[in-house]
Amino acid sequence: MPQQKSLYHFEPAKGWINDPNGLCRYKGRYHAFFQYNPYSLHWDRMHWGHAVSDDLLHWEELPIALYPDQAYDNGLGCFSGSALVEGDTLYLMYTSVSEKYGQTQSLVVSDGKHFEKYAGNPVIRTNPLDPSNRDFRDPKVFRWGTEYRMVCGTGVDGLASILLYGSVDLIHWEYMGPIFQSRNYGPVAECPDLYPVDGRWILMFSRMEKVRTEQFILGDFDGNRFIPESFQQPEKGPNFYAPQTFYDDTASDGKTATNPADIAAGNSDDKTDGAGRRILIGWMPHYAPLPSDAVRNGAFTIPREVHVREGQICLDPIREAVPLLQPWHVSTAAGPAGTASGLANTAVGFSGNTADTTKKPSDRILSDGDIREIFHADGTCETYYESESRG
Repeated sequence: MPQQKSLYHFEPAKGWINDPNGLCRYKGRYHAFFQYNPYSLHWDRMHWGHAVSDDLLHWEELPIALYPDQAYDNGLGCFSGSALVEGDTLYLMYTSVSEKYGQTQSLVVSDGKHFEKYAGNPVIRTNPLDPSNRDFRDPKVFRWGTEYRMVCGTGVDGLASILLYGSVDLIHWEYMGPIFQSRNYGPVAECPDLYPVDGRWILMFSRMEKVRTEQFILGDFDGNRFIPESFQQPEKGPNFYAPQTFYDDTASDGKTATNPADIAAGNSDDKTDGAGRRILIGWMPHYAPLPSDAVRNGAFTIPREVHVREGQICLDPIREAVPLLQPWHVSTAAGPAGTASGLANTAVGFSGNTADTTKKPSDRILSDGDIREIFHADGTCETYYESESRG
């Protein structure tokens, strides 16, 4: 039987997919780039795949955006990064990996269809904590007033760090120091993200441990320092890693909302958080062997809206996905994606890697082919493949 493709979770037509990259809304459409190996079902030399959507549920796969074709990225390729929209221009910042330079950070200028790597790449050539550039990756860029800030992950001798940079032009970057360091959350802080939500700031990173999980830290940011308040893990997985967020400035009434980062930096007269939303998309890795006839490996989660309620970081399904949810206490036989039975749940849940059968009437589930995503009333989530939960 051919490998089934989900209806609402993005998957490539073929090949390997991992981290979401460059998430943004640009020229009226949602863009999602992703770590991609089009040549096999396994991780290897990385490209940037590209897909677009009008509703965050139905995706159109486009031609590959970035190939590892330069001296500074011709080793393991084009690793993860982020997008920044300035008027009609789309900027991409990614980690370029080569045998000669190691892991460095590079810039791309785009109109959404054509992608030109900056002639002066890499724009950041050296890890300030480790000149070998062994683990120095995943730049996430955002505006701060009239300037830019960027966080980048690294790890040296078991000390995981998130580094902060500042720039006025996206080309010349000043290292501002580490904003987070610890030996308790894995040896490398991968895929960091720093963003404002509901008047607070969240620092997020992926823990590169044996059991890979996502760490969220609620706190405050003043443009130079991040002050942590509480460490949280609203996403329980287990098939979840390397998420990224973006600010969707299209409000539910169709108007354009003010980015909270501009408000925090004093770059707007609007003193509210605007009417937009912070959207998060994660990667769903497979941990069990694929069928022998598989043609693709990996998927994106359904996008979530990030909120802070009473000091708790909450991940809610986007409003577009709400009609697809069913109460978790309903149980029928699983069927093909898109059928009545295929959008029902099985009585299986996960908390980390352990079964969790505690259900509440307000808990909801989204089933799409083999994918299950449970949204709990307290704002936590569980994400897994049904076939792997049975194994």
